[in-house]
Parts: sequence; structure tokens; C-alpha cells
Amino acid sequence: MRGLSRTSLAGVEERFNAVAGSADLGALSDELFAVADLLDREHGLRRALSDPARAAEQKAGVVRSLLDGKVGAATLATVEAAVSAKWSRAGDLADVLERLGVVAAAAEAESQSRLDEVEDELFRFGRIVAANPDLRRALADAAAPEEGKRTLLRSLIEGKVAPSTLRLVTQLVVHPRGRSLERGLEEVGQLVAQQRQRLVAVVRSAVELTEAQRERLGAWLRTSYGRDVHLNVEVDKRVLGGFSVRIGDEIIDTTIVGRIEEVRRRLAG
Repeated sequence: MRGLSRTSLAGVEERFNAVAGSADLGALSDELFAVADLLDREHGLRRALSDPARAAEQKAGVVRSLLDGKVGAATLATVEAAVSAKWSRAGDLADVLERLGVVAAAAEAESQSRLDEVEDELFRFGRIVAANPDLRRALADAAAPEEGKRTLLRSLIEGKVAPSTLRLVTQLVVHPRGRSLERGLEEVGQLVAQQRQRLVAVVRSAVELTEAQRERLGAWLRTSYGRDVHLNVEVDKRVLGGFSVRIGDEIIDTTIVGRIEEVRRRLAG
């Protein structure tokens, strides 16, 4: 988000943080996702609630008439704050509600001491989908009924992952909001990591790293970036030696393949 929306996001997050502490975080996450999905479907409602020319109290009144008694107090307070703010584009309103739904799910996991599990499970689910084209097509099929996708996900991962992981994956599959599943998992993974103000590093190696290697790499990255770094390790047999690390748009490549490519680029240049 940029400009006006970035400023508004900070204000809505402040209100969310004030009311989330006493809420059922799982229910709060589900309800914020549901309101974001409603705004995505009802374009007229989204335009009306994000119209900067309308009085904030008028828009908050519309929200109360729609949601009072149907969602919890924390959800209602968060949505009222969101519609009372000003946004650079109408779509930012739904974006911020989905974002806070992710934050609520991450906070739920943290309260259960399962935040690390959720980060790992989101990454592993992405790798499973990438390795199974039939599963990817089934989950990405826009014509498939939502309940069918929910049932498929429950049969695959319910009871095998943290409740927050199932909640987040279901949101991404059932309501992709124009994103590929891979991109959605990456974005959500970054937001979950921010719950502890950590960076996320995707590490590609020919072999699984030992615990000692993970600790040394994590310590080196923490020193280099000045922040904790969560490691998502991907075993890739195409890596002939060494490893590569991607943090955001930055890549640290120590692989033999990477060195060969660098020599090729230099020779070609």
C-alpha cells in the first residue's frame, strides 16, 4: 500500500491491536476474511464504503447495520475503523481486512506456541502443491465449488497441521483474490513471519541441512540483516553443491550452478 492507504493502514492496525487481545482470534480471523470476501463480491458496497466523499460516521453506520449481531465486537470495531479511514483505491479496503485476518490467525498460532509450525507448514504445503500438478489444478479451478475445495483441503491436512494453517490455506484456495496459490502462500508467509518481526529466507540445497548447519546459517543471516530470519529449506537435486538463499528480492548464491552461470555471464559480457 502507498501514500494515503499506508497512513490509514497504520491507524486501522492500531485499532485492531486494541480490540484483538480480548477476542477469539480464530473467529476474528474468519470474520475478517468473510467481510473482505463480501466486499470483493459486492462492488457497489465496496465503492460506497471506501468513498472518501462520504462521512466516516455514515459509512460506519452502514457497517453496523450490516454486521451488528453477526460478527464479534472486535471484528465490528476493526471494520468500522477501516471504512472510516481514507484509501488510495477502493480495493485497499478489502486488502487491509484480509491482511488483518492473516495477522489474527498468526496471533492465534503464537498464543498456542505454534507460530513456527505454521510458517513451516505453509512452506511445505506450497512445495507439495508445486510437485503435484493434479492437486494444483484442482485447488486452482475457478469453476470448482467452494465447498468442494474446503472438503478436499480438510481431507488432506485437517488434523495434520495447526488450525491457523488450515484457516490460512483455505482462505487462499477458496478466495485467491487474483493471486496464484504460490504467490498467496508467499505473501501470507511473510505476514506470519512479521508477527515476530522476522525475515523469511528460502534456502535451496542439494541435501537437507543438519540442525547445526541451520543454526550456523541462521546466526550468520541474523548478524547480516540485524533481524531474526526464519529458514524455509527446499531440497533441490539440481543444486550441485553449496546453497542459495533468497530473502525478498535479494539472492545469495553459493551453488556450483550459480558460479557457472556467473562465469557464463561474464564471458558473454
